[in-house]
Amino acid sequence: MIENRRVVITGLGLVSHLGIGVDASWNAALQGKSGIGPITQFDASSLPVRIAGEVRGFDPEKYIEPKEVKKMDRFIHLAMAAATMAVEDSGLKIDEGNAERIGVVIGAGMGGLPAIERNHKAFLEKGHRRISPFFIPMVIINLAAGNVSIKFGAKGPNSSAVTACATGSHSIGDAFRIIQRGEADAMIAGGTESVITPLGIGGFAVMKALSTRNDAPEKASRPFDTERDGFVMGEGSGIVVLESLEHALARNANIYAEIVGYGMSSDAYHISTPAPGGEGAARCMKAALKDAGLPPEKINYVNAHGTSTKYGDELETLAVKAVFGDHAYKLCVSSTKSMTGHLLGAAGGVEAIFLVLGIRHSMALPTINLDNPDPECDLDYVPNSARQMDIDYAMSNSFGFGGTNACLIFGKYKGA
Repeated sequence: MIENRRVVITGLGLVSHLGIGVDASWNAALQGKSGIGPITQFDASSLPVRIAGEVRGFDPEKYIEPKEVKKMDRFIHLAMAAATMAVEDSGLKIDEGNAERIGVVIGAGMGGLPAIERNHKAFLEKGHRRISPFFIPMVIINLAAGNVSIKFGAKGPNSSAVTACATGSHSIGDAFRIIQRGEADAMIAGGTESVITPLGIGGFAVMKALSTRNDAPEKASRPFDTERDGFVMGEGSGIVVLESLEHALARNANIYAEIVGYGMSSDAYHISTPAPGGEGAARCMKAALKDAGLPPEKINYVNAHGTSTKYGDELETLAVKAVFGDHAYKLCVSSTKSMTGHLLGAAGGVEAIFLVLGIRHSMALPTINLDNPDPECDLDYVPNSARQMDIDYAMSNSFGFGGTNACLIFGKYKGA
């Protein structure tokens, strides 16, 4: 078995409410635009939360055969689109000669909630015969990875992480490990999510987790700001193509960045509240640094989990300080969720792409709406405007309900 192979990113695919496609989303984020607006996918007038980050103008038939569209729920549509973009961007050709060495790891936090609600309503009103025959494959989370593998004929390792808000990062990290230990040469990996539904919004609303800033949706997601009042739900998908360095060089692929470290941990504390002092998050970051063989001082930029919740933002800040010491005050630590809202299972995939592009273009994306910083959050969060800076190594944090934590470290590709 080959061990510890170098792994690089060669393809990017992104569907978000900032834009459909990598360039559209990246350019909007560079300009500090918000993708949050009034909910249009259903009548939210009776709910205390009436805002979200919806992907608008998305046509799944551009990426999926029309007859297949009805067999999939929206989270699968979004994953299929992002995966198609990523594979096309990478130039990776999958055929019988290499199919068994190429795999897929794509997860979601909640899966086919829209289809569950639609079909349950049909069942209650008209009986079981009105349930779609495709209902089960519509809602099973691993069907995102399954449909992507079917489309591209990828016969290698195939799995699906389901770790709440850490899903996208765990998916990329797990794919990294698969290539690193020689079980595949390339992987299509990331996260997807679409649960902007009455039950999805209502469920988070009764937890008091969501912002109710309905009259100013573009200002609602405000990580590290003293006036934050909860996160904003978003939808979308972020998928990358990872390859062993040897495989990428052999086909002269475009290399965006190298993935150099992956850490995992559990808070083992509470289903929704982070551990005191951000202890679990700190252990996750330390694990990623150890895996990368890097001292903390080598990290230039951190894309924070930064959801715009009081305890989450403050405890992540404490965790960064615990890991980086004095260097924490030299870091740029921004939250792109200020623009995208929280994409749940898709967040880690989307944020990994933003991080990789930040390394590629020497840009740290901003934390918008940071007008009145929380005194407990006293780091450099790149407030309101993107910042040009050289980034050699960057870290992406993802922390999920149940205390599940994932941390990825990417580095500038500097040659073989």
